[in-house]
Amino acid sequence: MKTVGVIGQGYVGLTLAVTIAESNLKVFGFDIDQQVLNCLSAGESHIEDISNERLLRVLKTKNYSPTGNFLLLEKCDVIIIAVPTPLNPNRVPDLNYLYNAVDIILKNVQSSKLIINESTSFPGTLRTEIAGRIESKSKIKHRYAVATERIDPGNTEWNIRNTPRVLGVLDLDSLEEVKNFYSIFSDHIFNCTSAEVAEFSKLIENSFRLINIALVNDLSKVIRKFGLSIYEVLDAAATKPYGFMKFKPGAGVGGHCIPVDPLYLTYKADEVGISQDLIKSADKVNRGMPSYILDLICQDLGEDLADKKILLIGVSYKPNISDTRESPANDFLSLLESRGSKVFWHDRLVPIWNNSKSTEIFDQDIAIIITAHEYLDKNLFKNIKYIFDCTGKFVGDKNIKCL
Repeated sequence: MKTVGVIGQGYVGLTLAVTIAESNLKVFGFDIDQQVLNCLSAGESHIEDISNERLLRVLKTKNYSPTGNFLLLEKCDVIIIAVPTPLNPNRVPDLNYLYNAVDIILKNVQSSKLIINESTSFPGTLRTEIAGRIESKSKIKHRYAVATERIDPGNTEWNIRNTPRVLGVLDLDSLEEVKNFYSIFSDHIFNCTSAEVAEFSKLIENSFRLINIALVNDLSKVIRKFGLSIYEVLDAAATKPYGFMKFKPGAGVGGHCIPVDPLYLTYKADEVGISQDLIKSADKVNRGMPSYILDLICQDLGEDLADKKILLIGVSYKPNISDTRESPANDFLSLLESRGSKVFWHDRLVPIWNNSKSTEIFDQDIAIIITAHEYLDKNLFKNIKYIFDCTGKFVGDKNIKCL
């Protein structure tokens, strides 16, 4: 039986580790955060996709062991890197977590392993930033692969097992080994001719989403000028049974994938002198939505927002989950504070955000619905005079403004 080490126990790493453990493989879940490890060891999951019950089951079978002891990497046949790959404050790729994982492998691994990267990054990452760094400092001959992660937090239909996996390798001699490994816990495998093809595919997937969301966000502005509803227009367009995919406008984009991955692509494209202006423009449109929406509110009210009590409703980046990564709520908060507003926030699914706790909905001057969880009912904010819904959940209600 293979032993697998998964470096990083976040949204991707923990979901992957538990799924592999459920397939009767021995898995070490490595992380540098001792608090996370303590909770996992006690059967307390920090992500929605892995219930405490699932976690406790794999702990009980001893197939899954959360640990900060990286010496145990030497016992692993397969090492998977599943760490964050964010943007730095200048909005360019930050691979420090990835480099740290590489350093950990160099320090603790003494024999040949299959090393797989599931952390999203630009084309060439596996070849230069992982294999290249390891081979420049070690004489050990490892096998390398990339398997692009496709984790959609909160999605109950698509999971690791039934979502097709895209694989790429540096040496085609390793392809069968990688394919056989993923076939244990994945039903559908797509083999690429190189690691770079697989890496590019992930960035294209999310650039597609970024651009189409930006399109409807931008169109919502002109359609509003015509006195029409963007939602009604989209419903009409969506009746076409071919060649059209419906995207909805909103407060912006959030999560790790859509606002981040496309900029890994533009970064690498700039290096080779082929600027991806469409992606850059889409990013600008989406990041500009909070400011645009606040301007709409000022126009509706005929006054600025200074000293107004404003409630942000839904600070996670998508409905029915607690994940606040890259949420547009962050931009609303900073913009409102710069305008002198008194800002409150409400989200029953998010225990702590910006070092504060969710407040109940009372009689604030303005409510802005950024993310509409299922529990939201318009009766909850009936005492608020002005409500702007960025999501379209309450479109058609004459007392609630929408895009």
